[in-house]
Amino acid sequence: MSGGQPRARRSGAWPPALLLIASCSFLLSGAPSEEARISIYSPVANYSLTVQQRGGRGYVGLLEMLEPLGQVSARTEKQSWKLRFNSVDAQLGIGTNRARVHGRDLELAAPLLMENGRGLVPVDSLVSLLPHFLGVPVTYHQAARRLFVNQNGTTYSAQFNNGNPPKLVLSFSSPVNPMIATEPGKLRMTFTRDPLVASGSPTVNFEAKAIASATFEENNGSAAITILGSAPLMASFGNDGRMITIAPAPAKAAPQTAAAPPSPPVSGSASNLPLSGIPAPPAASAPSPPRAFAIVDASHGGSEAGARLSDTLLEKDVTMAFARRIRQELAGKGFSAALLRDGDTTLSSDQRAGLANAMRPAIYLCVHAAADGKGVRVYTAMFSAGEQSVGPFEPWNEAQVSSLGTSQMVATSITTELGRTFPARMLPASLHPLQNVTAPAVALEIAPRSGSVEDLESEEYQQQVGVAVANALASSREKLGGPQ
Repeated sequence: MSGGQPRARRSGAWPPALLLIASCSFLLSGAPSEEARISIYSPVANYSLTVQQRGGRGYVGLLEMLEPLGQVSARTEKQSWKLRFNSVDAQLGIGTNRARVHGRDLELAAPLLMENGRGLVPVDSLVSLLPHFLGVPVTYHQAARRLFVNQNGTTYSAQFNNGNPPKLVLSFSSPVNPMIATEPGKLRMTFTRDPLVASGSPTVNFEAKAIASATFEENNGSAAITILGSAPLMASFGNDGRMITIAPAPAKAAPQTAAAPPSPPVSGSASNLPLSGIPAPPAASAPSPPRAFAIVDASHGGSEAGARLSDTLLEKDVTMAFARRIRQELAGKGFSAALLRDGDTTLSSDQRAGLANAMRPAIYLCVHAAADGKGVRVYTAMFSAGEQSVGPFEPWNEAQVSSLGTSQMVATSITTELGRTFPARMLPASLHPLQNVTAPAVALEIAPRSGSVEDLESEEYQQQVGVAVANALASSREKLGGPQ
C-alpha cells in the first residue's frame, strides 16, 4: 500500500466475515521517522496537527488549533497579534512571552513566533491558554502530546476467555476505529482520532500462550493497544464499533483434491465487519447470511449531527426518516434492503464504506439533507488521475472506479423518476464514502420540495422520494444484479 491510504480488495476477492490483517511488519520498520504530532479531542471535533520544532522546543499554530472548535479571526497590529475566538478577545506579544486572553494576563513558556502570518505558540503553553479561550477544562498528556478538551476520553475494559479458541474481548465506552497491523504473535491497534485512555494497569497478562498480554501506551499524538501471543492473531468488530474481539487466526484449510467440490464463499454480518477500511484475507468458511439488494445509509448520526436545518431540525434525524422510508418502499416492491445505521450511531466515512463493502449489496444509497434549494440532487463519485491498482487491491479512494458506469446509470434512472414530481438533477462530486464503495453507489441530497424546510418532515414528501427511488431501482434491477 502507498500514500498512507488503505485499499479496497476487488469485489468477490475474499469473504468479509472477520478482519484478519495480513502480516505488515514492513509498516513498522524501515520507514522514515514520524513527524511530531499533537492530537486534540473535544466534543466538537477530534483532529491532529503537526508540531514545528523551533529552537529545540515544540510549537503549534494557534489559529489551526482553534479553527475546528469555533469562529476565529486574527490580525497583526505593530508588535501584537490580536485574535477573536467566538466572543473571546486575546492579544499576544510578538517575540515575547506575554499574552492577555479574556482579560487575564498569561505568560507563555516561550516567545510567540510569527511565520507567514501564522502565530506559533509553544505546545507546552496550550494547557494554560486554551481554558481561557474555551471556558472549559483542558487535560494535556504531555509525553504523548494528546490534549483532551472538556472530556475524560474513551475508556475500555478487557475480558479474557481461555476457551477453545481463547478470546480477548475489549469493550469501549464509545465507538472506536483503530488502524491495525499484525506480525506473527503480535497485533497492534493504533488509535489516532479516538480519545482512548488507559483503563487500569497499562499491561495485563493472561494465563494462555495463544494470547499472553495486552499493553496500552501513548506516543506522538496517538494511543495503542498491543496484544502479544504465540500465534497469528485476528480482530473482529462488533456492537457498532464498541467491541473488538481478539482471537488466534484460523489455521489454513488443507488443500482439496481435484474431485472435491469448491468451498462455498464466506459472508459475514455487519457486527463482524472491519471498520478500519483495511482489506482482509479469507477466514475459515462459515454459513453465509443472506445479502441485501440495497444498503441505505442515513448520513451523520450520534455525535455528528450534520447540518442544523432549523432551530429544531438536525440533518441526522432527517436522513434517518428518509432512509427508513426508502427501505419501506423497496420492501413493498419485494426487494431486500438494510439500513447501515438504524439508530443514533456515530460512524466515520471509512467505517461506512467498510461495512458497505463487506455486505456486498447490489446498490449502496447514501442519504443527505439540505435546507437550501428545492428538490433532490443525485450524486455519483468523481475521480481525477490517481494511483494505479496494485495486484488484487484497488486504491482506497478509487474503489468505486470499477462500478462507476453502473452507478451513473442508476443515478440517471433515479433522477428521471424524481423529476416526475419535483426538481431533481444529477451531479458528479468527490464524496466519501462514495469514492470508497466497491458496489454501485449513489448519494441523494434531499432539499425541501417547495423551499420550506418543514417539507423535510412531511411524511408525504418522504413517501414521494421513497417511491421514486424504489421505482428507479426496480427498473434497473437486471443491470444491477445481486440478490432481490
